[in-house]
Amino acid sequence: MGSQVVQTLRQGVWASLTGGWYHDPEQNKFNNSCHLYLWMFLLMLPLSLHLALPPTTTTLSIYCTSVTVFFIVIKMVNYRLHLMFDQGDIVAQNSVPDISKGVDKKSNASDSCLPSLSIELEMPNLSPQVTNNSSSGIDVNSHTEENDPPELKVDADGFLQIPSVYMRCTQSGRTHARGLSIDSGRDAVLISHRAKDKLGTMTSSKSDLEAKEGQIPNESNFVEFVSLLESINSTRFGGGNEAEKENEDRNGEIAQPKMKIQPTFTEGLNISHTQEEDSLDESSETSTQEKPSRKLYYKLKVFPGKWVNILYDRLTLMALLDRNKDKTENMVAVFLAFLVAFLGFVLLNEGCFKDIWVFQFCLVIASCQYSLLKSVQPDAASPTHVSFLEKHSRKFHIVMFNRMKNADTKRFTYCFPVTFLLGLFPQINTFVIYFLEQIDMHFFGGTAATGLPSAVYCIVRSLIALSLLYGFCLGALKEPWDEQHIPALFSGFCALLVVLSYHLSRQSSDPSVLFSLIKSKLMPSLGQGEEDEEEIPAASTDPLPEKLRVSVKEILLSDLVVCILASVLTFAITASTVFLSLRPFVSIVLYALAATVGFVTHYLIPQSRKHHTWLWISHPVLKSKEYSQFEPREDAHLMWFERLYVGLLTFEKYIVYPAIVLSALTNDGFSHPDWFLLCDVLLMTVAGMKLLRASFCNPSYQFLTLIFTIIFFEFDCSSASETFLLNFFLMSIVFNKLWDLLHKLHFILVYIAPWQIAWGSAFHAFAQPFAVPHILTIYSAMLLLQTFITTLFYTPLSPFLGSAIFITSYPRPLLLKTQQCPHTFLNKNVQSLYAHHEGCDDNNLNSIFYEYLTRSLQHSLCGDLMLGRWGNYCAGDCFILASDYLNALVHLIEVCNGLVTFQLRGLEFRGTYCQQREVEAITEGVEEDDSCCCCEPGHLPHVLSCNAAFNLRWLAWEVTTTKYLLEGYSISENNAATMLQVYDLRKLLITYYLKSIIYYLVINPKLQIWVKDQSIQEALQPYTKWHHIEKDPAVFSMKIDEDYVHCLQGVTRASYCNVYLEWIQYCANKLEEPVDSDEDSPLVTLCFALSVLGRRSLSTAAHNRSNSLESFLYGFNTLFKGDFRIAAKDEWVFADVDLLQTVVAPAVRMSLKLHQDHFTSLEETEEPAVLYEAISNYRTSLVICHESDPAWRRAVLSSRDTLLTLRHMVDEGADEYKIIMLYKRHLSFKVIKINKECVRGLWAGQQQELIFLRNRNPERGSIQNSKQALRNMINSSCDQPLGYPMFVSPLTTSYMGTHKQIRDIWGGPLSLESIRITETINSKMKICCRFTPSKM
Repeated sequence: MGSQVVQTLRQGVWASLTGGWYHDPEQNKFNNSCHLYLWMFLLMLPLSLHLALPPTTTTLSIYCTSVTVFFIVIKMVNYRLHLMFDQGDIVAQNSVPDISKGVDKKSNASDSCLPSLSIELEMPNLSPQVTNNSSSGIDVNSHTEENDPPELKVDADGFLQIPSVYMRCTQSGRTHARGLSIDSGRDAVLISHRAKDKLGTMTSSKSDLEAKEGQIPNESNFVEFVSLLESINSTRFGGGNEAEKENEDRNGEIAQPKMKIQPTFTEGLNISHTQEEDSLDESSETSTQEKPSRKLYYKLKVFPGKWVNILYDRLTLMALLDRNKDKTENMVAVFLAFLVAFLGFVLLNEGCFKDIWVFQFCLVIASCQYSLLKSVQPDAASPTHVSFLEKHSRKFHIVMFNRMKNADTKRFTYCFPVTFLLGLFPQINTFVIYFLEQIDMHFFGGTAATGLPSAVYCIVRSLIALSLLYGFCLGALKEPWDEQHIPALFSGFCALLVVLSYHLSRQSSDPSVLFSLIKSKLMPSLGQGEEDEEEIPAASTDPLPEKLRVSVKEILLSDLVVCILASVLTFAITASTVFLSLRPFVSIVLYALAATVGFVTHYLIPQSRKHHTWLWISHPVLKSKEYSQFEPREDAHLMWFERLYVGLLTFEKYIVYPAIVLSALTNDGFSHPDWFLLCDVLLMTVAGMKLLRASFCNPSYQFLTLIFTIIFFEFDCSSASETFLLNFFLMSIVFNKLWDLLHKLHFILVYIAPWQIAWGSAFHAFAQPFAVPHILTIYSAMLLLQTFITTLFYTPLSPFLGSAIFITSYPRPLLLKTQQCPHTFLNKNVQSLYAHHEGCDDNNLNSIFYEYLTRSLQHSLCGDLMLGRWGNYCAGDCFILASDYLNALVHLIEVCNGLVTFQLRGLEFRGTYCQQREVEAITEGVEEDDSCCCCEPGHLPHVLSCNAAFNLRWLAWEVTTTKYLLEGYSISENNAATMLQVYDLRKLLITYYLKSIIYYLVINPKLQIWVKDQSIQEALQPYTKWHHIEKDPAVFSMKIDEDYVHCLQGVTRASYCNVYLEWIQYCANKLEEPVDSDEDSPLVTLCFALSVLGRRSLSTAAHNRSNSLESFLYGFNTLFKGDFRIAAKDEWVFADVDLLQTVVAPAVRMSLKLHQDHFTSLEETEEPAVLYEAISNYRTSLVICHESDPAWRRAVLSSRDTLLTLRHMVDEGADEYKIIMLYKRHLSFKVIKINKECVRGLWAGQQQELIFLRNRNPERGSIQNSKQALRNMINSSCDQPLGYPMFVSPLTTSYMGTHKQIRDIWGGPLSLESIRITETINSKMKICCRFTPSKM
């Protein structure tokens, strides 16, 4: 614990203050010294120049030039060294004169069989943690050309140059080579140029071997030397290769490599892979210490013909300086260093800082510049452990603050080290997303952004619409107009404002689906070419992207018609002067109507539908039909109050608020003065577009904003009132911040309430006393100040280490995470991730159910929200869906007019103890609570007790719906070991297995081909004989085989026919084409052979231990997956592999279902007719496959009714086999709305604790259960490595048009085609009515 604290203080706190510099005891002295001197140089250079020289332009030029040249040199050298490691050659220093002589002799030799020289080359340690005993097991086996191998040359400096073709660059960028030590008794290989015979080992005594061990070889004694070393390896180090291999597997490629130059002949060069021992005995270590050492160098080309030998490696260089991967990144780093130097020294020259603050500001400059050389990883604002953008964030923020003209803002840079330590400044991409999102939401009425491209796209489309509207408005208001005549240009401006606001409110912030639709329509050949290139089968393609494109197409076609109608209607209304002639009566009526409709729609109805209405009534006032049903079997019934809610919502969105905005625009435009400025026109346009878009998207809180605007500016501050449109616009921004403030205060008070405060760790024992505000007034005042500041900048307020001490985090967008899942939909098989991990945790396998739940929500979420089934909602809200085993957090990212973008995070089925306690808190009812304070007087009928009502008000969550229906799968599981424990039950399974083989063989279309195939009939000749006995004791047993003959100790054709001939003939008689099925027919022979093959495959998979239950289950599970291991006797089946794939494999799976049905209908399954009908029905209605099979995922996502599988799990070291049965039905969920500031704060606290403070304690106090805040469920749903969700969906968009009940109410999307169809139907009805005779 102490070492972890010291490491956190050194690498976290101190490094954040200095910009990345700290003393690392694990690094060598050279690196630590360089870091210190670099940081001191960057600190003292501006300080000394400012104190020694006058504040002139010359001093500024000297400083900026020095910093720029300094960074150019360092970045260029760093980039060149990394390029050398990637592409350069390695040379070995030659300290033995015989080597050069040997090479010279080799070049002049005439004997082609003379071997070349082999030496030992040692590379320096790649890491300070690696010992000298470690080695790298890399096999170098590459040539430029096989017949023309490159030769080893000695350069003029006496270095032996190894061509780069013999080197291999690993994924981490390090270049390794495999070395052979020929002086310490390690492996050596001598390869003959003819490659016919291997050279024998020359025998010698042990004393001769030890005497020659320390010698240096030359050409004359090389063969003898290699043979002696092979003898040493075989006698003294036998069995060391395996230990070395295990050690290398553990250490990876960080071990100390050695270069091996094989003894070769002039005709060719080959380098084979050998293993080296990790440790030597004392005699070998002694000889190794006495040998002359040779080191590897890299040759760095400085000038043409001039080289510098570099004794360095990549890991040490990366520990010294951060790597910039390309030239552009280097140029950006140099430019940022220059910009920081220029702007910082300008502030020093202007005299903004005096005395000690000069040193403080120089420290800020040094920390920003040093982070370009060696950044702190991770920083307090880093969402990941290693962030590329974090090293540039400091420079971005200091440049932004230094460019401001306000002196107080510039002096804020004093606090930069502390602000970076506390993580108050986000990364660049996070800040840009946050800034653009806030501008678009508060000024243009936009929605949340799903990423950086999305944020740019949203702000650009809003600016384009604003510029177009501004031109119309400016032209209409250039000249005043009278009350009886409104200019047509102004009416056109109003019509265009309504149309653009409506269209923008209907579009998602992510244009990927829209671009995909445009691409498929305008460039179908390009899209088809990509599909052909991918070659994805139609059965495995995901239908969801096409559904999304269809939904977007419906929206665009509907908008085309609606916008035309809305523009004509708006133009007519504004041109009629109704708003001017009837003022202020029209405005008063509209305000009263908006307040009344809003109160009924967004307060009265949602409160009446809550599980605890007004937190006093014990049940909902407006109950759904499913509320009293135990297990609903149909879709949710559309209630009358839901129809009323949709009608009022539509009336409010499309009539009331557009009329209010148009009335305000008309009055403001008519009463504008002659000195009407351009900015006033801009404000009118911005306010009108923002209010209309916000009303179209989500008017849940608009009525409160409207009421507060009228009361505040008419009665409280009438002197500060401007036009109504501007007042409404400003109050909408203020009210948005007030809602955030209310949520933050509610979260803080609930979290630190003394009677329900959580004690999760020893740190909480110290921190929790701060929860009582009246103990420390300073803390409560500071907390209140933090709350106001975080509300203003929309930043989370997180509990420090899960305690009652709250600290401010950096601003975040609504999405909360910058490393989010992309807005794409998976088209890969999730099961492939664990297809090779047999016996994995069932949480991985159960994630498919959350994926299906995401698809269900994609289909119905937007419509259910519009029907009011989730209560009031807005962008950023978080909900928990809780059922018997599914618990998921749904985060609403974007709320538009007719679409909702969300993300689902599924929790574990079998969660931790803390999760189970919080799930119990959600599911348990409080209706039976009769207590009031310390007594139990009871409660009134249908009313909660005092204690229950009090406790519900001190929760950060509330139950909004108790019976929310979604399509899902009910999971039933049975233990396979229990069902197969008795031998008779295993015999029954084998019987169904063989009968299923017969069934699938007979119904196969290739049956006639197999029966008449001569090769198959010849291979099955032994099975045609009646005296043929299959008596392998490992395969056949009297205990599990019904056709086993005890006296013959095996299975014969006669015994097989005695049991299964009736079933064979029954199946054959069901065929349209008759097939011979008597006892001697080829069909019976093939059935008998396949039965033997199936049982032998089961025995082989069970390791020939079928009598053991565990082995039997293992073998059966292996066959269930489709893994068949065919014995030599059964290789005839390879004449047509379809015999395995279409006969035996499905028979294994079908037998499991038939065995399961045996327990419910014992007599029925013994009748051939019943059994045949059951198998036929299961083939069409039931999906039976393994969960690693892609067909399993396709079946789940395509909503198949019934599925069955066999699952192998390892639970606490014990193998468990479970038969999983899925039934499609309507699942009932509880919908719990969570305080969104609680989610934001807890996620921010986890990021700081795990990423920056490096808390690795799995039982840390911040994830302990807290029923009032659901702390464990919220923290565990965060992205890894902060949480541990079972499933995190991509950002998914749900459209209103996919909801059946909404389509029934609306009548489907309005388009030209639907209008044409309606006209055709009406015309035909008129014709029919015309020719119908009237009754007299």
